[in-house]
Amino acid sequence: MAMRHGGAFLAEHMADEIVERLGWVNRSFADALVLGHAPAVLLAALGSRGVKVTLAGPVGVDHSCEEDALPFAPAAFDLVIAIGTLDSVNDLPGALIQINRALRPDGLMMAAMVGAGSLPRLKAAMLAADEASARGVAAHIHPQIDVRAAGDLLQRARFAMPVADSDTLTVRYSSLPALVRDLRCHGWTNVLTSAAPPVGRAGLIAALQNFAEAAEVDGKTAERFDLIYLSGWAPSPDQPKPAKRGSATASLAGVLGKTKPR
Repeated sequence: MAMRHGGAFLAEHMADEIVERLGWVNRSFADALVLGHAPAVLLAALGSRGVKVTLAGPVGVDHSCEEDALPFAPAAFDLVIAIGTLDSVNDLPGALIQINRALRPDGLMMAAMVGAGSLPRLKAAMLAADEASARGVAAHIHPQIDVRAAGDLLQRARFAMPVADSDTLTVRYSSLPALVRDLRCHGWTNVLTSAAPPVGRAGLIAALQNFAEAAEVDGKTAERFDLIYLSGWAPSPDQPKPAKRGSATASLAGVLGKTKPR
């Protein structure tokens, strides 16, 4: 799927998807924790269901905290939603465990994050910058996981009925700085503890040239974002037992509890 860029559009796209999936869930929620981005469409959907919302995370309003060190009592929420934040957390398995701990029995976690395979044009441009700087290859982007690994982490964090799937977006940019502006708008620029030093003038010129050389006939370069969506339930004694791994035949809508409306 291709889309225009500008503003926190990826977070908004993720929120639209989460809201649609939440609409498949045939149950009510009282207290929700929203980690990371909280686009208006998400807050409106939760408000229409009468859900009390707590905002948290590095960009949170109510609570500023790290996702792998949540300052909430166990079983404080029956719904946790994380948008565009778990992909840069220091300890993703620990963050998922913390989220599970914060859920009441049979509470639901839904998350969206940028996954492995994303930003190939940016990665190529930064590699060109490193080579032009003659200083060796450095890490410029936070490590990313693929959808299979994300599903495995849900199981390790002891979520019941875990589901992990993905969506790919292609966004066309007129220049490398336009892409970087979008990433900054989302808070997705380099957040590594040991960030690489600036690439310098020669590196910057090489990066800009590399990105421009990948442009199509209209002068725009296509960048790819692989988005991963996660869902899982806090364990509860009255939940159905999971089937043997590899034998699943149910749709995501069925797992979430309701057939997707036509």
